[in-house]
Amino acid sequence: MKIDQDKSDFLDEMLEHWQDQQLLTDVQADRLRKSYEAKSFDWRRLAQYSFWIAMACGVISLGALLIDEQVLRYLERVFDASDLMISILSGMVSALLYYFSFKRKQTKSQQVFSNEALVFTAVMLTANAVAYLGKAIGGSSSHFSLLILASVVIYGLLAYFFRSKLIWVFMLLSLGAWFGTETGYLSRGNLYFIGLNYPLRFVLFGLVLTIVSFLIRDNRRLGIFFQVNYISGMVYLFVSLWLLSVFGNFATLEAWYGIKQISLFYWAFISAGACVISIYAGLKYRDDIAREFGITFLFINLYTRYFEYFWDNWHKALFFSILAASFWLIGRRAEKIWNLEFLKK
Repeated sequence: MKIDQDKSDFLDEMLEHWQDQQLLTDVQADRLRKSYEAKSFDWRRLAQYSFWIAMACGVISLGALLIDEQVLRYLERVFDASDLMISILSGMVSALLYYFSFKRKQTKSQQVFSNEALVFTAVMLTANAVAYLGKAIGGSSSHFSLLILASVVIYGLLAYFFRSKLIWVFMLLSLGAWFGTETGYLSRGNLYFIGLNYPLRFVLFGLVLTIVSFLIRDNRRLGIFFQVNYISGMVYLFVSLWLLSVFGNFATLEAWYGIKQISLFYWAFISAGACVISIYAGLKYRDDIAREFGITFLFINLYTRYFEYFWDNWHKALFFSILAASFWLIGRRAEKIWNLEFLKK
């Protein structure tokens, strides 16, 4: 069996450790070593990165094209298409791409990345169709969050029908964009919505999204979206908590500049407390996602507080010496884990 090089190295170390502990004989260990072989090159990862780069370059290319006034004037002369026509054409092409991509999933399921690239292109064209439809039926309206809500519904139905996690991710991104723009519209331009600034609103949004993840986990049709929904909810929740710990419930930078950072310690305490709860829940229920999010953002919070409270008060040599020592300790601990030193004791 051919496996990746890092997995091969891991198995070699484990077999050596089991030999040292006399859990395996030399004959058994040699037999196991001969049962696998390291790949000479990871072509799957190269394919994955290549498609990612291709999709990113495609988005950049389209963006550069659409902001070039000469190109836009040329396209207007050639096609002379109305906004409604562009919307219809984008919708038709995206529908064809959805059809072909999911047909390919049935006949060429092994070509994962090219299939997902087609879905990604279709998703972008769907967004373009919705945007031009909005321009066609009422471009002067300030309530453009309704267009984003329409894209949420479209992506949700497509993801549900085709059972596509990628489209579900775009649905969640659109849902977050709709939530932000809709609350901004309802507040009539006020930067607060029922007394909440944007980070605090998205803390609640992320919490609700995370709770919904567990409600759909055992659902026969929606259960496949549990993990991506859960991770997305945790991203919204913890990024918003971190921003809240930095800026507090202030809506403008001018108001934030007028206070001392130490006065926001209670938001930092809440953010760190959420990380500790996530770590505890992850360890207790063997939830890797909760544990990793808790640990990662606890470190981010600690280093953020370190920069906030000691940057102006400490000599820069002492500041960076302590920072270097802390990263050295983290690196040494990670090195022990990587080398499986805890198994050798």
